Amino acid sequence: MSGVIEKRLSDLGVTLPDAPAPAANYVPAVQTGDLVWISGQISASDGNLITGKLGSDMATEAGAAAAKICAINLLAQLRTACGGDLDRLVRVVKLTGFVNSDSDFTEQPQVINGASDFLVEALGDAGRHARAAVGVASLPLGVAVEIEGVFQIK
Repeated sequence: MSGVIEKRLSDLGVTLPDAPAPAANYVPAVQTGDLVWISGQISASDGNLITGKLGSDMATEAGAAAAKICAINLLAQLRTACGGDLDRLVRVVKLTGFVNSDSDFTEQPQVINGASDFLVEALGDAGRHARAAVGVASLPLGVAVEIEGVFQIK
């Protein structure tokens, strides 16, 4: 493992997975200037989908854990977009989190905190970001959470 960020992740017990290939007609990341836009990453780990509907069959804490997995997957895609060098990261600019929610569920921000809290823990001030947390009626493959992100790199 190389680099300051990957060392910090290792200290936190996190190993980034290989960035998955896109599942449809899109690219996983687009760079424009010093910004990298990462396509939505779903709550999936080691090939296992984290599925559920918040407010029906999944608790807020479990949703936050799923959001953390999305953030890990975002960093894996960013590492690939940076040619393997995560230390090119300047800061996380913005996350947009989508939460598979029952119509009465209102704790989307607490779910997406799982990603936000992890990024700040792993990256310090560079992990602080603007954010939206949106409840949706369903997500691809029934996953609990999907998050897209914008990152500034050098």
